[in-house]
Amino acid sequence: MSTAVQHRGWWHPTLDRPALVALLLGAAGVGYRLVLTLLTLPGSNSDEATFGLAALHIAAGRERPVFLYGQHYMGVLESYLAAPLVGWAGPSWPVLRLPLLVLYAVFLWLAYRLTRRLYSPWLATFVVGLLALGSERVVRDQLTVVGGRPEVKPAVLAMLLIAVALGERRVRHRWLATGVFGLLAGLALWSDWLIVPYLAVAGIVLLWAAPRDLIGWPGVLLIAGFVVGVAPMIKDNLDAPPGQDSLSVFRQISTKAGAAPSWSDRVHGGLLEGVPLAGGLCRAAGCARWQEWFGLLYPVLLVAAAVLGLVTLRRAADAAGRVRAVARLALVVGAVLTLLGYVRSPLAATDPLGNARYLSVLQISLPAVLWPLWLAAARAWRGTAGVAARVGGAVACLVLAAVAAATVAATVAFVADAPSVRAEERQTRELADAVRGAGLHEVYGDYWTCNRMIFNTGEAVVCGVLDGNLTPGQNRYPAYWRQVGRAARPGYVLKVGSSAERTLRWWLGDGADAAVVAEAGGYRVYHPESAVRPWR
Repeated sequence: MSTAVQHRGWWHPTLDRPALVALLLGAAGVGYRLVLTLLTLPGSNSDEATFGLAALHIAAGRERPVFLYGQHYMGVLESYLAAPLVGWAGPSWPVLRLPLLVLYAVFLWLAYRLTRRLYSPWLATFVVGLLALGSERVVRDQLTVVGGRPEVKPAVLAMLLIAVALGERRVRHRWLATGVFGLLAGLALWSDWLIVPYLAVAGIVLLWAAPRDLIGWPGVLLIAGFVVGVAPMIKDNLDAPPGQDSLSVFRQISTKAGAAPSWSDRVHGGLLEGVPLAGGLCRAAGCARWQEWFGLLYPVLLVAAAVLGLVTLRRAADAAGRVRAVARLALVVGAVLTLLGYVRSPLAATDPLGNARYLSVLQISLPAVLWPLWLAAARAWRGTAGVAARVGGAVACLVLAAVAAATVAATVAFVADAPSVRAEERQTRELADAVRGAGLHEVYGDYWTCNRMIFNTGEAVVCGVLDGNLTPGQNRYPAYWRQVGRAARPGYVLKVGSSAERTLRWWLGDGADAAVVAEAGGYRVYHPESAVRPWR
């Protein structure tokens, strides 16, 4: 990748051509996301605001949450990363997202390193180029603080690089490497359980690559690192009341009653829609029928990559070659297990657009998926293959070009939609200013209004969540609900024409219009003479 050249007493690192191109593409990807971060693109929401409020509480020393408020299985590592910045600069969406921009840059660098180590330099460059682009769905998973995915992906890549380096005997402090491997695994497991398939295959690679290093002090450090990383989750679950531990809560969510979609619907939603969406080939509104081709091709490429990995493993002449082959197979198996787990869920069929985010970890396996195409195209390009191989290579080139073109098109579409997203973001700030301008400090509102408003006002306004019938909704942080409940004369921030507003106006009767104190961003702010609490 790079060499060091001594000239007049100074060492000058030099990059070969693939590394230089990858560096330029990576810098463009980071720069693109920096602009998006400063512009709050994609737009914020109340889920992200909950992480931001946790960061504020951590910075102020008020709370030390292990899981996201009201969600007893999603770790809040992102809140801890943002806490110093938010505590210093105050509540701000760009400040909240800056640590994720750093994590993206790390992910990009590690993806290049692993792809180059396992496959080829130019494929590594191509992978960086694809990852530098970003549709709305892809960028949302990378830059919005909604838990798990931005930090677990670089963690898995680093773990695989450590395992391969140990197998190739390129690590001087092997005991330290195993300790870091365990720490990363523990942090990733605490942060997001969806990464379990990749953690499992990374562990298998480590076991294959360095079995002797798992005996004695390196093994002790491996376990110790894992325990340290996962310690917050362990402690919280030991203190949790019966039925409130992470596993019980996760099981309840996964087994909610309802009509079970057919397997064909799950496969269609998970594979044909979810994979292209998570891969960044479609617009935020979803994939058109003709864009689902990549979802059909994806399992074929996984099978081809598995066959190539097995052939490489069998033909490897040394231990280092076998370790690299096993790491290639691990990328394939991780993707297969992730896909199977997602397709088993009814969410794959009922809401593929909203839940494609759960497939964003498939970016880890992007080099493995592209490798069969890249290999076929390279053989045809060299001109050493027969007629059939050349035709196959030409088809592979077209597929690679189609993937790149679709990713570019989805990125351009996201940028074109940016003005409307920016306008909506301005409206939320105007609404927060209107509430503060009306002198209100305790209000009721819907879920997608409340925590976002609390974060935008730095907790100067506290909001309790109501549903459409003006009864208690999803209040993630009970202290806010209690504070609003103690207010003698709370306000109400309700979307114009919503069922909640119609219900409030019914309760207020002839005094409904007189209770309106502001209107902004499609919402009306009510401040009636007496509180309306139908649930009491």
